[in-house]
Order: sequence, then C-alpha cells, then structure tokens
Amino acid sequence: MTASTLQGPLTDDELDRINAYWRAANYLTVGQIYLLDNPLLREPLTAEHIKPRLLGHWGTSPGLNMVYAHANRQIVRRDLDAIYVIGPGHGGPAIVANTWLEGTYSELYPSVSRDEAGMRRLFKQFSFPGGIPSHVAPEVPGSIHEGGELGYSLMHAYGAAFDNPDLTVFCVVGDGEAETGPLATSWLSNVFLNPQRDGAVLPILHLNGWKIANPTMLARIGDDDLLSLLKGWGYEPIVVEGDDPLLVHQALAAAMDKCLDTIAEIQRYAREGNDGTRARWPMIVFRTPKGWTGPRTVDGNRVEGTFRAHQVPLSDPGGNPEHLRQLDEWLRSYGPEDLFDEKGSPTAGFDDLHPRGARRMSANPHANGGELLRDLVLPDFRDYAVEVKEPGQNLDEATRILGTWLRDVIRANLGRFRLMGPDEVASNRLQATFEATDRTWTAATTSDDDHESPDGRVMEVLSEHLCEGWLEGYLLTGRHGVFTSYEAFIHVIDSMVNQHAKWLKVTRNIPWRRPVASLNYLLSSHVWRQDHNGFSHQDPGFIDHMVNKKAEVVRVYLPPDTNTLLSTMDHCLRSRHYINVVIAGKQPAPSWLTMAEADLHCRRGLGIWEWASTDAGSSPDVVLACAGDVPTMESLAAADILRQRLPELKVRFVNVVDLMRLQPDTEHPHGLSDREFDTVFTADRPVIFAYHGYPSLIHRLTYRRTNHANLHVRGYKEEGTTTTPFDMVMLNDLDRFRLVIDVIDRVPGLAATAAHLRQEMVDEREQCRLYTRANGEDAPQVADWRWSPTDR
Repeated sequence: MTASTLQGPLTDDELDRINAYWRAANYLTVGQIYLLDNPLLREPLTAEHIKPRLLGHWGTSPGLNMVYAHANRQIVRRDLDAIYVIGPGHGGPAIVANTWLEGTYSELYPSVSRDEAGMRRLFKQFSFPGGIPSHVAPEVPGSIHEGGELGYSLMHAYGAAFDNPDLTVFCVVGDGEAETGPLATSWLSNVFLNPQRDGAVLPILHLNGWKIANPTMLARIGDDDLLSLLKGWGYEPIVVEGDDPLLVHQALAAAMDKCLDTIAEIQRYAREGNDGTRARWPMIVFRTPKGWTGPRTVDGNRVEGTFRAHQVPLSDPGGNPEHLRQLDEWLRSYGPEDLFDEKGSPTAGFDDLHPRGARRMSANPHANGGELLRDLVLPDFRDYAVEVKEPGQNLDEATRILGTWLRDVIRANLGRFRLMGPDEVASNRLQATFEATDRTWTAATTSDDDHESPDGRVMEVLSEHLCEGWLEGYLLTGRHGVFTSYEAFIHVIDSMVNQHAKWLKVTRNIPWRRPVASLNYLLSSHVWRQDHNGFSHQDPGFIDHMVNKKAEVVRVYLPPDTNTLLSTMDHCLRSRHYINVVIAGKQPAPSWLTMAEADLHCRRGLGIWEWASTDAGSSPDVVLACAGDVPTMESLAAADILRQRLPELKVRFVNVVDLMRLQPDTEHPHGLSDREFDTVFTADRPVIFAYHGYPSLIHRLTYRRTNHANLHVRGYKEEGTTTTPFDMVMLNDLDRFRLVIDVIDRVPGLAATAAHLRQEMVDEREQCRLYTRANGEDAPQVADWRWSPTDR
C-alpha cells in the first residue's frame, strides 16, 4: 500500500516524514538496548558490537515513539504548551531516543552529541555501568514521572494540569499499569479538573495486550465492556488500532486532531463565562502489537504481538549467530542510511517535525518545575499565635489554629497552593480553610453538600494514592502544597513516597534540574489520640519508613504544641527539595511555649526547657527527654511529680522538635556533633526518653553516642485498643507514672530512698485503669492535670 492510497489528515509528504521520524526513534531505541559500538551499521555487525548485558524493554517502545511523534505534530500545528507522561516507564530508551532527535539531550549532555560519536555514547550509556537507568529517570529531559513503579502516570498528569490553564499533558497509560489500584482510581481525576482554570490531560490507553508474562485484562474483556468502562469514567474514547504503520499513522493523526479540537472547545466554553462543571473529556485507546516492527519469531516462537516482546526479544546476539543475524536484519529494516546523514546526525527534514526551544516536550519548563517555582506569600505565623502566660495552663487544638493560617496561605496564593487529604481535612481540624475556598468538585451537587465547587482549592478524595500522586505532579511542575492524613493510614503511599524520595535524591545531583517545593505531610489523628478508633488506627511507623531515605532529603518534625506547629509549618512551606513529615495532634492539648520561645526552640530543633528543669545549670541526676505532643505532656507531668516529691533530685528537661537532630552531624545535615549532644544529654547520666513512635528508632539514631548505654526509651510498642487517652499511654508504658518509676529505677541511689514513691506510682497506674473500666473516661487527676506554675 502506498501513501497516496491512504485516507486521513496527513498529506503524502507529512506521512512519509512522520513515519521516517518514527523509524528513526525505533532505530535509536533498539540501538540503546543492544549496541556497544557500530551505531550506524557502517560495517558488518559482529558479536563485539553487542553489549555484554542486555537490559531494557522493547515491547512498549514503538507505541510510545509513535505517540511522541504525533504529539509533536500537534504541538507544532497548535503551538501547544505540552509535556509527556508515560506509565510504561520501562520505555525509557524510547523517550531518550526522542529527546536526542529533538536536540535537547545533546544540549544538556554535550558529550552525547547529535552525530555518530554522540550516538555511540547514547547507545553505550543505556543500562550500562556509569550510564543511565532503563526507566524514564530524572536524567531524562522532559520527565516528571519515572514509571519504575506502575500506577502513577495518570495522577501525575492530572497533578501537573491543575492550575496550569495553558498546559496539555499527553499521558500514556500502559494496559498492564491499568491493572493497579492507584491507576484504576486515577481515571476519576476528571471529577476534579476544572476547564476554566486547569489545563487538560489527554489519556492514551496503550493497549498492546501483554505484561511481562501474562495477557492484560483490559485487552481481553471485549471492546463493548472496555468502552463502557471508559465512558462510565467520564471519557469519550476514540479507538486507534492496527498493525500497518501507515494506516495507524493516519488514524492516530485523525484521533489526536479530534481530541484536541474537543479539548479546545471544552475550555473555550468554560472560559467564556460558563461554569466549570464536569466535562466529558476525550481519550484514545491505542491498540497496536507489542514489540511492533521487531522480530516476528525467535527460536521458533512468535514474538511480535506477544509477551515475549516485553523486554529483550533477541536474548543472545553476542553468542548466538542466528540472533545476531536477526538483530542485524531488524536494525537495517529501519533504513538508518536514510535517517541519518554522513556525520550521523538526524536528516535535516526531521527538524521541521518537532517543536523548537521550550515548546519541545523534552525542554518544557513544566517538566523542570523549579524553573517556574515562585516563593509562596506566607502570612506571618506569629500573628496566629496562642497566648501562653504560664506553661500548660490553656488547652488549644493545634491543627485548628494552624487551619486559620493555612486559610490565609490559600487566599494569598490562589493558583499555586493546594491542600490535599483523604476526606480528612475537617476531621483533622483544618476546616478554617473552607472560609477561603471550597473542596474541588465538578460532578453533580446537592443542597446537602458542604463546600463543594469546581473552583475549590482543597482536594479531598478517599484515596491516599490520588492525594499523593496529584500533589507530586503539582509540585514537580512548580507549585506548592500540603497533604494531611491520619497517621496510621499514610502507609498506603509508602512505595509512592519511596519513588519521590529517590527522584529528589537523584535530581539534587543533576545540574540542570532545579529544586522544587518540598513534599509536606501533616499527620494528625495520630497514634496516641486514636484511642476511640482502636488498634487498627494506631501506627506511628511512617517515621521509621521515612528515616530510611537519604538524609539530605528527609526531615521529621514533632512539634509539642500549637505555637511550635505554626513555626514548623512556616519553615516547611519555605523549604525546597525535601520531604517534610510533621506530626501534630488535633485534640485539645496544653500549650507550653510563647510564640517567641516556640520559634527559637524550633530553630534549634531541640533544647532544654529551663522552666521544667531543676538542675539549675549544674550537672543533672537524670535527663527527661521527649519528642511528640503526648510524650511531652506525659514527661512534663512526670517532671511535675518529681519536682514536688523529690525536690533534691536534679532533673534536666529536654524537648526534641526536629528528630534528625539526634543523629550525628556526620550522618545528617541537621545532626548534632558529639560534643553538642553530650552537652545537652550528658555523657554519663540516665536519659529517660518518651517518644511518639517505636522506641527502636531513637536507639538507631543515637547508637553511636557516648551515653547510649544510659538511654532508656519509652514509646509505642504495638499495644492498643478502643480505650481512653490515658489508658492508651499506660498500655504502652509511656505514662507519667511509668516515667517516674523509670527515673527511680535508673538513677543510682533512688531505688532505696524513693521506694515509697515508686509503690505509689504503681498504685496510681492501677487505680487509673480501674477508673476507666468503671467510668469509661480517664480519672480527673489525669484528665484535669495542669503544670504547676513556676517562676519563668
């Protein structure tokens, strides 16, 4: 069939040139997987030209290359501002090939020039020691989505589109990826996309039928069910399918024309004064063979169009002469002599096919979000302080007060700040934000709804995956945000934050990547105040998970009261290129520090509270240390008992806000030197440490310290149920009476002289437990306890 016999929007010349571009991208893709040398096949292919280890994924790559080429056509025709997000992340060689053809790769990596020598380096470096990974990694220009773990492409794409009215995101969803829970949820992101003020996402379901060893579900459920499913999610799907490249080029060009015309009409209608309610957005179902244009059979087995094309179709061309022959035939089938000139550069005609400058998807600043990032306008957090005349006398809901500050952050930063949470913004006491904005919602509403509108800036959906993915896409394209969640269930996104942490770590060392706003978690409804929900809601382990990440990326904060929370969140929203984990309670709790004291304390990260100490500047007998709001209250209650009952005992009280201060300065940028640590915690006195999470983490952070043998940590030890707040801390031996007992047991000489007090503490614990069992609430002496005023 000749080009002139085909019907479609492409002229014969356009069809020939776009097909040549596609062939060039395919050639470069195969070369990266296989070739160590002889990049243009200017001599017979031999085993010496083949890489010793063959890594990479061919199966998805020809489809990705074709979509990329046609996206470029649309960018040139319409002057689109567009980026490319692909779910089949293993298609890294395809995207690298396109960035090299466009010239961006050589601009950023001059040694990989657009000639034969550069092509040789391009091929050798792929999945090679000292080279680049096989995914669409941070090193790849134009990427905001590595795709190493499947399931996040569509949510990243929508996150990029929010508040980016002129941006179009071409998002390729792999049909294997479509089987994951996060991706299955992502389709309904269109419920949150407002065509008045947001950009557009064009989903392209890449239906090539196979995973690594199995068929994909969406390829086997039948067209009627598949299209009904996609329509039910709010899309108008257009099917493009076939195995004849010229026919598929015409069909894909026509489909993209129609989709982008529809998107333009949706946005025009919404922006001409009509509402931003949910539109029926277009999408493409792109069904082509897996491993298209590759070997059809290998060793007697069908490859093209099967799972065998997923990775490396010819497994041993370096040792198997038949495989080598097939590889040579495969590469030459693309006609490299027609695609590259004598120097090895792409032929001149290609330059008219792709966009120029920042319009190239590989050079678009939205894919290097730090280039677009602007500082937030932050109201002075000090203006939101609670008054503290005496420590611990007034009770405040820390996150409720924070909500008033976040309300004004939203007001001052419309279009570049969003608050996200899984149906828990009000539950976590941040409802003041609804004085400034609504929840984002473009679907149907009723009179019973509360603050739901297309123009909302608070994004709530009962999926931690979506909150995380949206926020990552939003941050990576140059904006700011906060993710609030119940502490126990933030684990749902453990693997997602792994990927983001790795992205941040790698991009710190890529000179052309610009720092992005930090990923900020506010975890409330935490382990010590989930007594009403019970054991299933009690888990502080996210901290442990995050501390495993690289030290230059992770920060963990445990503000003990309202004013320290305000100071901490201000710091986090000003920071760049970190993951900040902030854990704060939402229930009424004592405020300990004035705003001036709180700000200084947060800047130090930890410190001695003089008003709670009795060592009077001398060497203490014991150090009471704490991290977390409830552990702080219990430690202060213990200090209060010791001050009144053992007045001769010299107690030093230390509170930790920045958990990373406990590590040595050689391990973390925030860490204390050994001298500083010993100055605060002493080198030889017992330290009773009340900690918010699992005790083992404190030991892990401090195991190299001089006084580690005298460090005794109390924390959560997987004991919980539906009970009262104080019974919860007693179940885990974190209560004030247990801490007093620890002091008596650990300070030399106290065991005998304070035996009566120790027995009293044991009895107090038992009496408090009996009271809860009889009355269903905590005993008044615990529930109504306040710090005894002292001279400050």
